[in-house]
Amino acid sequence: MSAASRAPLRSIRTNRIADRTADARVRVRSRAALAVGAAAAALLVSACSSGGTSGGGGQTGFITGSDGIATAKEGERADAPDLSGETVDGGQVDVADYKGKVVVLNVWGSWCPPCRAEAKNFEKVYQDVKDQGVQFVGINTRDTSTGPARAFEKDYGLTYPSLYDPAGKLMLRFEKGTLNPQAVPSTLIIDREGKVAARTLQGLSEERLRKMLAPYLADDSGKSEK
Repeated sequence: MSAASRAPLRSIRTNRIADRTADARVRVRSRAALAVGAAAAALLVSACSSGGTSGGGGQTGFITGSDGIATAKEGERADAPDLSGETVDGGQVDVADYKGKVVVLNVWGSWCPPCRAEAKNFEKVYQDVKDQGVQFVGINTRDTSTGPARAFEKDYGLTYPSLYDPAGKLMLRFEKGTLNPQAVPSTLIIDREGKVAARTLQGLSEERLRKMLAPYLADDSGKSEK
């Protein structure tokens, strides 16, 4: 076979090798892109659905139970910070006005699936206990406008107010170790003296919300249960 005849064959083989190499590179890039996408999705779910059971440093006196609900004894509870401002629906709320009541403070975002899952539980329990000296207040965070937050409240029939806190500034007012600003949803119980008595940094079922609240409901004498 002449050199002229062999040249086209060499060209064909070279092209085939180049094609296989290019295909391999595409597969590698595709697998890498899928891995990155999966990692990003996992991070998003983790950031929304849980923040662990710790809120950073600080001596806040919390003891965390096996159910993820942490409580602090009287005398070891941190003061709740100033929590006041505009609500999702354009009103005004100052949590200090509820001193003397038990306040259930729920941090939520319309973008958060666990928040959607627990919303109906909060409204149901609120309707059951609001005449027992209990006030529910939400803190809506990371919604860049009030439109989605208002739609969330309407969809789930929420009748208690929620402070609008898109940048999380209210959450940063809590004493270090009391509340993890990255944990959405999370829930705090503020006792009748305005101190943080209990917390959980995860979504709540109706049963667990009732369990968390029960020790702080007033008994027949008007005193808090211990």
